[in-house]
Amino acid sequence: MRVPTPGRDEVDATMTGEARPDVTATALGGASAGDCAVDPGHDSRETFPQSVASGGPTPAGVILWTRLAPDAVEAGEPLAVEVADDDGFEESVVRGVVSPERIGPAYDHTVRVDLDGALSPDRSYAYRFVYDGTASPVGRCRTLPAPDATPESVRLAVVACQDYENGYYGAFDHVARADVDFLVHLGDLVYESADRLYTGLGSRHYADRGVTLPSGEDRASSLADFRHLHRLYRDDRFFQRALERHTLVAGWDDHGVANNRYWDYDADAPATPGHPRGDDPAFMRDLTRAGIRAWYEYLPARIRYDPDAERIHDSFRLYRSLRFGTLVDLALTDQRLFRSEPGGRYVAGVNLGLRRDTDPSRTMLGDDQLAWFEAEIAASETTWFAWANAVLSLPIRVGAGPLSIYPKQDSWDGYAAERAEIFETLAAREAGVVTLTGDMHSTVAGYQQTAYPGLGDRGEPTRVGVEFMTPAVTSVNVAEAVGVNGRTLGRVSRPLLSRGVRAMNPHMRAFDSHHWGYSVVEFTPEACTFTTYAVDKTVDTPGEKQVLFQARVPSDRYEIEPV
Repeated sequence: MRVPTPGRDEVDATMTGEARPDVTATALGGASAGDCAVDPGHDSRETFPQSVASGGPTPAGVILWTRLAPDAVEAGEPLAVEVADDDGFEESVVRGVVSPERIGPAYDHTVRVDLDGALSPDRSYAYRFVYDGTASPVGRCRTLPAPDATPESVRLAVVACQDYENGYYGAFDHVARADVDFLVHLGDLVYESADRLYTGLGSRHYADRGVTLPSGEDRASSLADFRHLHRLYRDDRFFQRALERHTLVAGWDDHGVANNRYWDYDADAPATPGHPRGDDPAFMRDLTRAGIRAWYEYLPARIRYDPDAERIHDSFRLYRSLRFGTLVDLALTDQRLFRSEPGGRYVAGVNLGLRRDTDPSRTMLGDDQLAWFEAEIAASETTWFAWANAVLSLPIRVGAGPLSIYPKQDSWDGYAAERAEIFETLAAREAGVVTLTGDMHSTVAGYQQTAYPGLGDRGEPTRVGVEFMTPAVTSVNVAEAVGVNGRTLGRVSRPLLSRGVRAMNPHMRAFDSHHWGYSVVEFTPEACTFTTYAVDKTVDTPGEKQVLFQARVPSDRYEIEPV
């Protein structure tokens, strides 16, 4: 046992309340013709300001999501939901109503309808909500293939890190129009910040992207603050389009609660270095509960949530797996709620760790999740095992020889012993492991290995997987942080940075921290192809996309082949 079992958490009275299960297909009331009647003259955005979304796919259903504007809610008025094969809703597959008592301020007027068991495998459907004659925008959702199906391909859009204050979401317009099966979000869908807290020397000031929290603080400190952030981010038209068009598979990272958070097992509470109240256990417990609740309210993710659980660790289970027939197993891990304090030394909120931390007591996943994850790896018999991984698993060095430092202790470099154990488990597969990562706001491609001789490790290295990192949608990257992201400076600094990082880290085949955008990963029985697209975040239009990086990995060996 690496860490002690968490004790009882202090509970903020504003967080408690009866756990609300999703409205299931069997719990929907019968819909009359009047419930689904639509007045085309009504403005859907006035009633459904955050539009619609779907998530939590299974072979037999999805979770549908929407939020009603509080001013539009009328006492006793039910909310109708329709699912059909066509956008005209001529032949409904599901038609029912959500009872009025399920719509209200307790969950910020959000509604989640779980249709598991009501739909067919590997199918795309149209859906919409209707309230008092007003129809929501039409969304498209998709179910997973049957477990024994043999799909020819699976295509996933991959995104991460979208600081609202630090740019525009044109990348999501391209995601909305992409020919993909699902949208995977690796974390930091919202930032807990206001007042341009996370910007760099080269950051622009986007006057129309300002954030003012209800609390007036520069960091979210209450449930009202987190709800406000989720509403604001979901107001963006490009982000709405992406969620309307693709079923979401959502993970999380730190900014949905607080930057660089971990679990202080001595205090039995979350902790955050650099946070004004990061060492206040009672406050951090309440803050974490608030962030979790808002995340649950606003994301249609198929996760376990119980706001009344005595312990935070029992209230929220994010880690889970999805199977795409015999082609891909996708495992999502929670790398924030259970992690212990990373190694290194914090100065002014910055971790100055100088070595990969090999302390075996440090854990990223916690005992239960680690056992689950290793069991998922061992049991997987699909062609590909994909890991939706929030933070970089590859070691990253700055310097050479004894002058090297490992500055990313917040990633797996701070938990190297547990990483080595996972990599040994991956080694048993021999081929077909692909890790999809966010967090570092860069494009990275490299090899996961049992040892890294180029970084001073002893032993013969064995490749156990490949890792692909998607760039941020808008969040500050290395070039922007140090002010070398301008057009002229960028022409010089980009190749220097890319070549320098790869020279110091010979296991990496690509590195770019000058661009923003999204990625598409395609799995086939023969290969996995990963493509990163760069999209200009400085303009509030879709703009043009350009291929930034593309590589192919054969299914029978670990070789990153440029396309």
